[in-house]
Amino acid sequence: MNKVQLGSSDLHVTPICLGTMTFGEQVDEATAHRILDRSLERGINFLDTAEMYSVPARAETFGATETILGNWFAKHPSARGQLVLASKVAGPARGMPWIRNGSTDLTAADIVGACNDSLKRLKTDVIDLYQIHWPARHVPAFGALYFDPAKDKAVSSIHQQLEALAGLVRAGKVRAIGLSNETPYGVHEFVRLAEQHGLPRVATVQNPYCLVNRTVENGLDETMHRLGVSLLAYSPLAFGLLTGKYDQSGIDGPDAPKDARIAKFESVRMQRWGRPEALAAARRYNALARAHGLTPSQLALAFCYTKWQVASTIIGVTSVAQLDEDLDAHGTTLSPEVLAEIDKIRWEARDPAL
Repeated sequence: MNKVQLGSSDLHVTPICLGTMTFGEQVDEATAHRILDRSLERGINFLDTAEMYSVPARAETFGATETILGNWFAKHPSARGQLVLASKVAGPARGMPWIRNGSTDLTAADIVGACNDSLKRLKTDVIDLYQIHWPARHVPAFGALYFDPAKDKAVSSIHQQLEALAGLVRAGKVRAIGLSNETPYGVHEFVRLAEQHGLPRVATVQNPYCLVNRTVENGLDETMHRLGVSLLAYSPLAFGLLTGKYDQSGIDGPDAPKDARIAKFESVRMQRWGRPEALAAARRYNALARAHGLTPSQLALAFCYTKWQVASTIIGVTSVAQLDEDLDAHGTTLSPEVLAEIDKIRWEARDPAL
């Protein structure tokens, strides 16, 4: 795979990134290490994690994924230099009291403290890409539809957060910075303030992007293109909706897979991926894939792998077999006819998993 540059940073990554949020919940440490071994063997040089992982988030597993990765790095010290490692500091607690005692803010001190803790768990001296997992300010995210000014509250400013990230870069603990679950306004403001004050420029934004959630194309893609910020697309398979596994059973039916995230965890179902409209749209895309000799996963992944908006697609797996299947889909091309059919479905179904 040809590597892509992330924003204007010096980070060059494969167009597929191994997401690790299943490690420590659905995936035990031994299996996680086998997945990591295979990913490295297949040439993937980009790993993404977060302090709050594994998911679904629980107090008992806070930091578990980073710990599993750190243990793998300890076993394979030469691997660290071959990989671009990304992690994230959680934003305001959002109902998770174990994150900084339920703080409704993300202060400069929080960012620095979280980074230091992640470095210890990861058993490394530097995080290549350090991201803010979600904004401190009020934004519509995780299934919310509308911005509501009445929900605004006093929180640490973007400038203060940038200053903290700049300090981590100066200290050599972070190489580049990024955002996640951001809006066009947020991206533009981070870039504007960085340029105004001589602070690090955000290299990336990690947002959901898949067939049933293309909201990135509602203005964020232009912002990122014009400002030179790269998109890291997460949930390309829409938490399994776009694999076809729920086409017959539904999400909660008696025959639904019991070990899948969306079926197993209520918190996931309550968000965007559990909407009946999202499953209905996914079934249409899955049927389109089969009609053209593709598996649903091949269609969904090829869509992300080939879009100009996407720098790297983050895949999350629970087995080596799933990893190989997702990697093997790279190189799949979609005909103009298929792309037109995809757009036709989107016009009718819109973005039901936004």
